[in-house]
Amino acid sequence: MAKYSVAIDQGTTSSRAMVFDHAGTVVSVSQKEHEQIYPKPGLVEHDPLEIWANCQEVLEKALSEAGASTADISGLGITNQRETTMVWDKTTGEPIHNALVWQDTRTDKIIGELGKVGGQDRFRDKVGLPLATYFSGPKTRWILDNVDGAREKAEAGELAFGNMDTWLIWNLTGGTDGGLHITDVTNASRTMLMDLKTLSWDPHIADTIGVPTAMLPEIHASSEVYGEIKVGPATGVPLAGDLGDQQAATFGQTCFAVG
Repeated sequence: MAKYSVAIDQGTTSSRAMVFDHAGTVVSVSQKEHEQIYPKPGLVEHDPLEIWANCQEVLEKALSEAGASTADISGLGITNQRETTMVWDKTTGEPIHNALVWQDTRTDKIIGELGKVGGQDRFRDKVGLPLATYFSGPKTRWILDNVDGAREKAEAGELAFGNMDTWLIWNLTGGTDGGLHITDVTNASRTMLMDLKTLSWDPHIADTIGVPTAMLPEIHASSEVYGEIKVGPATGVPLAGDLGDQQAATFGQTCFAVG
């Protein structure tokens, strides 16, 4: 019988893996920081390949410290820094640009342009968010506008978009060899592209912002078995959870009612 569950917490400054027993007690923790890249004032980037490597390293250490084999693990879940945006090539698995971190403000001109019609609340009724540099949709538009050939590849279905959860899930489940291209509702809700009523991508808003729907991941529930991990130290373990970090903290603190 499986004794433990595992979480990867991919945060803004570091990646952490934690092993828990059935009582919710922490059995082991491993954590590693990654580089913060500042090309200019107001611009913040991360290297997605460094983060992927770090997540594998901390996961291996946490399992080793717990003395846990993959047979001991009932499932692995991911929580992540929200809105941090990356685009990668589905064939090579290589990011076409560093990840644009949630604090990055380079989309200010795109936001100003979109706000000329309907103002800051142009899409709020559907997506629940104001126009702001924070969110993933306009960051994706910036990458497509600023990397040579990216828009054409995206429209042809050759590129994948994701927040950090989607990048890790894709790599964990096989990457270029059949990796799952998915996200959950909490992460999708921070892109400015998901209709909160239907829990699906809104093609009109995506087109207006300038993001081809062919590059968007499938939206799944936050708690379900998405598939089996095929790469790294947790190979064979069910991948069974995905939740943006602030929603995960709310759930972890049992904040289920207003106040």
